[in-house]
Amino acid sequence: MATAEVAQLPFSATSLENARKAKVSTQNFYENLLIQDRDRTNRWKKLEQSMSELELADEEREERRKQHAQKETQFLRLRRSRLGKKDFKRLKIIGRGAFGEVVLVQKIDTGHVYAMKVLRKSDMVEKEQIAHARAERDILVEADNPWVVKMYYSFQDAINLYFIMEFLPGGDMMTLLMKKDILSEDVTRFYIAESILAVDSIHKMSFIHRDIKPDNLLLDSRGHIKLSDFGLCTGLKIAHRTEFYRDLSNVDLSDPQDSRRFSQTWKKTRRDRAFSTVGTPDYIAPEVFMQTGYTHLCDYWSLGVIMYEMLMGFPPFCSEKPQDTYRKIMNWRQHLIFSPELPTISKDAESLIRSLLCDSQHRLGQDVEEIKRQPFFRGTDWDHIRDRPASIPVHVKHMADTSNFDDFEELEHQKDHEESESDSKDWVFQNFTFKRFEGLTQRGHVRL
Repeated sequence: MATAEVAQLPFSATSLENARKAKVSTQNFYENLLIQDRDRTNRWKKLEQSMSELELADEEREERRKQHAQKETQFLRLRRSRLGKKDFKRLKIIGRGAFGEVVLVQKIDTGHVYAMKVLRKSDMVEKEQIAHARAERDILVEADNPWVVKMYYSFQDAINLYFIMEFLPGGDMMTLLMKKDILSEDVTRFYIAESILAVDSIHKMSFIHRDIKPDNLLLDSRGHIKLSDFGLCTGLKIAHRTEFYRDLSNVDLSDPQDSRRFSQTWKKTRRDRAFSTVGTPDYIAPEVFMQTGYTHLCDYWSLGVIMYEMLMGFPPFCSEKPQDTYRKIMNWRQHLIFSPELPTISKDAESLIRSLLCDSQHRLGQDVEEIKRQPFFRGTDWDHIRDRPASIPVHVKHMADTSNFDDFEELEHQKDHEESESDSKDWVFQNFTFKRFEGLTQRGHVRL
């Protein structure tokens, strides 16, 4: 009888919390073992494939196998070493957002330059961004192609999460658009084509970006596109909260030319919007706002908005208030304007934009080849576009050149100290640490 009574007692909150921690720890441990084994096997297969393609002699093959084995041993040793922000020298802030900042840093032992994204843990928990931070970390670990910014390390301390990524000195597409006002159709064709290939590369990994915008299209040292900001999309979580759109009754959207008038102040406020907590909803597809389900096609809507902005100088649905922009997107048929007052574009360009800015069931993108075949892209060399010179060259003096980025003031940083809240919540950030094979086995000091 006593035993039965004890069995019916509810578990305490502490017991349930410890059970969740144990479950996460166990899952992470075995997932890591599987990932490490898969990655090691893939590296070996790549080595063997490359040697077969080069038709190397047996002696040369054996020597390369030995060198590879030494690198694997070195990688295992370095993986066990603890990496922290003390291993990096801060050079300059190159970005700031609602939840942290991006800093140009130099790894002290090798001299290699990276972009270090720093996110405050307390904000991740408070603003319900934990899943977003996890999504960004996971896709950057998995993605290993030229269209996605490469992450070399991720780690954490009691206060922050850290992403150590390749530094792309070309800046971002938002900065380029602010400098150029509008782009020609030839230039637009190049950037949209590369953006399509970048977006398709993550779709092939079964990821949906959901927040494609000029801020997240980075330019490398040669001026080619790389996609960034996965999962942790500034303003996206907040922009989807019901209360954000609760007071819409007093919005007057009777004049479809309002977007054109607002374009005069668009560039002045654009940077501030990027750094705000709410962000800008201009590039988000209507089906994402509706929360009734969406597919990868929402990313192609975003590219349609960006293409319009490149050719017209402003997004089609921009307004003073995010709520007004939301209403325009939801009523896109009324507010997608091509008028004589706007810059003249070709029929092929307008047709492509209309094929991207439409209902999801009629939108291009179910098959990326369908987009490539559009008349606007006639003559595009899709297979070699990244090997050719970019439409607008990037001028970089050295690998730590930040001339294509805005200037930010250094804020007085909070001294690192153990916060009482941190330890109790740290288990939600388990398995965050990552070290890429190429990053740890690559040696040699880089001169700035």
